[in-house]
Amino acid sequence: MSDLLRPRASLRTAVVWEVLKDALERRVKAAGRDALDVLDTGGGSGNFAVPVARLGHRVTVVDPSPNALFALERRAAEAGVADRISGVQGDAHGLFQVVERSGYDAVLCHGVLEYVDDPAEGLRNVADALRPAGTLSLLAAGLGGAVLARALAGHFTEARHALTDPSGRWGQGDPVPRRFTADQLIELVTATGLKVGAVHGVRVFADLVPGVLVDTEPGAMDALLKLEAAAAEQPAFHSVATQLHVLAERD
Repeated sequence: MSDLLRPRASLRTAVVWEVLKDALERRVKAAGRDALDVLDTGGGSGNFAVPVARLGHRVTVVDPSPNALFALERRAAEAGVADRISGVQGDAHGLFQVVERSGYDAVLCHGVLEYVDDPAEGLRNVADALRPAGTLSLLAAGLGGAVLARALAGHFTEARHALTDPSGRWGQGDPVPRRFTADQLIELVTATGLKVGAVHGVRVFADLVPGVLVDTEPGAMDALLKLEAAAAEQPAFHSVATQLHVLAERD
């Protein structure tokens, strides 16, 4: 079973996966081809690449970690899609040393901007990998979700620090180098020349609900998934989401 279909993983990926799947279906119809060329930057061990390949698309994963790429190869083989997935070692800043410019119908940039030295430059490269009318799926850590989580855990000083820190970090021990607001991500995407189509809040409630409640209460998992989906497109919840997802297109 794919990680995306496992209950626990579904809480973290369901909203993004449904949005991405619909976007790929629209791109298939527009392109007039059954299979798309998809680039997954920072795709790691294939949490999204393998399900995308299962839809019949060709996926190139770029990741700086050899271990992650080895895990990707194994997972792709187990899923029976090894012929549709290729992994290459690289990163967003050196993207065109390993992949073709303007060579992809869709590009996934999930969990990348938080870690690159220059998010604007990294995102420009990602956007330049798209063909005309290509689709970008951007997922990044949200500032508001981190502030709320630290406050609810009783770490009020850290919550305030994250709220005022230029990078959205709550302290020296914060494992995430950078977080974003929805407006910041929209500005970064727009600066690349892409047109923002939709913004979604991801993990609005999932990281705050006690795991024992989700695991033991009958129907709780399904109800929480439906709640996440309902809140995802509501701008009021973007400011408290753990992650933010932006869907954009090249004209």
